[in-house]
Order: sequence, then structure tokens, then C-alpha cells
Amino acid sequence: MFSFGGGSSLTSVAPDATPAPAAPPGTGTGANAQVLYVFNRGGVCLLYREWHRPLRTLDPTQDQKLMFGLLFSLRSFTAKIDPTTAEKGNLGVPLLPGQGCSFYCFKTNTYKLNFLESPSGIKLILITHPRTGDQRDTLKHIYNLYVEYVVKNPLYAPGTPIKCELFNKHLDQYVKTLI
Repeated sequence: MFSFGGGSSLTSVAPDATPAPAAPPGTGTGANAQVLYVFNRGGVCLLYREWHRPLRTLDPTQDQKLMFGLLFSLRSFTAKIDPTTAEKGNLGVPLLPGQGCSFYCFKTNTYKLNFLESPSGIKLILITHPRTGDQRDTLKHIYNLYVEYVVKNPLYAPGTPIKCELFNKHLDQYVKTLI
């Protein structure tokens, strides 16, 4: 099963799709945050955090490149097939934040990818359990933590990996409320 959520919606169900796994114990709200990525507009991974990732199949650098490539392709694809605008642009051409049709999630039978892009081009990706509800408010809260503890930090150099202890502490505390 593969479905999108956003301005346009596509649903494609494989005939032999397996059911979603049961929610892990302790996921009262079903949110079950597993992994968070934060990318800048240039594709540099500023933050990678894991809370519950049962299996690692790639090294972190490959994983981050694949994730950013997936986001780039999905944004381009959803803008290209947007039925509400005649200006389609070329597939693969970078879009400005807020330009074109966008998506906010997609779901498979084993995980759900939740996505938020800020006006400045910061991209937040939260991987959750597939039965998780809408996580746009969660991502907005995480973005607000990023602004408060990273962007406003005079010691932080934009474009470098996030190593702010206060941000990590507040992020972990917030994520614990989701599980």
C-alpha cells in the first residue's frame, strides 16, 4: 500500500499488500516517532535523530542522501501532476518553498513519512508508525523548537549540523509525549 496526503492525493494499493503491523506497546496516542531528519534547502542534513528504528539497512550518509532525493522527487512529482494549475514546469527542477502542489505525508504498510517545509526551505521529516494520525501540528511544534533553540542561538552557524543540547533536550521531551 502506498498513499499520499496533501494538496493532491493519489492512492495505489498493491493487490498483495500486507496489513500494517500492530502498534508497539506504549504508543497510547499511536504517534510512535521513530526517526527525525532536518535538512536545509541545499540538502545538507542538519539533524538526524532516532528514537525507535528496529533495523538499520544503510549507513547514515546513504540514508540521508536517499531521504533528501526522495523528498526532492516527490515534491517535483506532486507539482507536476497538480490538477489545479496549468504551469507544470519541468520534472526535477527545484521548486521554491510554497511553490506548486505539495504533500505532507505518505504511508506504506510499515511506516508513515510526515513532511513539513518552512518558508526558509528547512525540511523536517518525521517517520512514524503507519497508524499514526496527522502530524502537521507535531512538525510545526518541532520547527518552533528549532527556531527557538537553534536559529536564535548566537553560537549556531547556519548550515552546520545541529549540536545544541537545549534543542535536543526539548525535542526528546516533546517526542516522549507522543509515544
